[in-house]
Amino acid sequence: MPGMTSLGWTLVAAITAAALLALTIAFLPQRSVPITLACPLQIEERAQHPGMVWVPAGAIEMGSDVYPEETRRNANVAGFWMDRTEVTNADFAAFVRATNYVTVAERPGKKGAAVFVMPSGDANLSSVAAWWRYVEGANWRHPGGPDTSIEGRENFPVVAVTLEDAAAYAKWKGRRLPTEAEWERAARAGAAQLPEREQPKDANTWQGVFPIIDTAEDGFTGIAPVGCFKPNAFGVHDMIGNVWELTADTFESHAPAAHVIKGGSFLCAPNYCLRYRPAARQPQEDGLGTSHIGFRTVLEAPGPN
Repeated sequence: MPGMTSLGWTLVAAITAAALLALTIAFLPQRSVPITLACPLQIEERAQHPGMVWVPAGAIEMGSDVYPEETRRNANVAGFWMDRTEVTNADFAAFVRATNYVTVAERPGKKGAAVFVMPSGDANLSSVAAWWRYVEGANWRHPGGPDTSIEGRENFPVVAVTLEDAAAYAKWKGRRLPTEAEWERAARAGAAQLPEREQPKDANTWQGVFPIIDTAEDGFTGIAPVGCFKPNAFGVHDMIGNVWELTADTFESHAPAAHVIKGGSFLCAPNYCLRYRPAARQPQEDGLGTSHIGFRTVLEAPGPN
């Protein structure tokens, strides 16, 4: 337009972008997704360590150039056994029954966890507070709050657990949490180069416009049961997406005390979070459970016979 100022053009661009976003949201397909409570896992015949896979020793180049915290660095990893899926609600329930363990979120003075809540249409989306809530009564038994339950969801990853909870489970199993290097070695499965920005097809992530519409093109809205997507070349399921996973490594220069989490979750989307990659890493406060973080364990033992 003749005589349009730079400020005017900026306003026009902003209004146009907002209108395009509104149209995108309006015409995104809405899907009714049936709830899947379990996915079949291949029966392990004569497994040396049932439920685990062998990750061979190797050198890896960790990190990427996507986010500043993903600094490239080299590591050498000895061979180890790793859970082929995330620890499930059924797994964790067996631990609690055997030990009478009480998770951090269930102890006096704690009484809650962080929960993802789909924001309303008029929410202020400039702040993560629009979709995260600290909910009293949220814990591994009630991951969405006191009115939710894991009944019938035994095959889903356990969430709303802290680093202390995960480490206690691992110790009970005679195992430990993986280091960041071990985790990334397992997730890369021997591949030196992987797509840095492409949304993975074989993982539970967010399709659509985060955080308001998930079109569920992968068949899931929210967390999926373990093992619903094909394993990687090492035979490990769900290293990418579904739930972030705790590791044994502290996150440098972070207060309060935090450890590294890896792999992204069902909340990762191209318009918000490109952390559905082996290189992805974030800090997680040690004493806070959330509804999108779980874990798996590793075992130091001789390799396959």
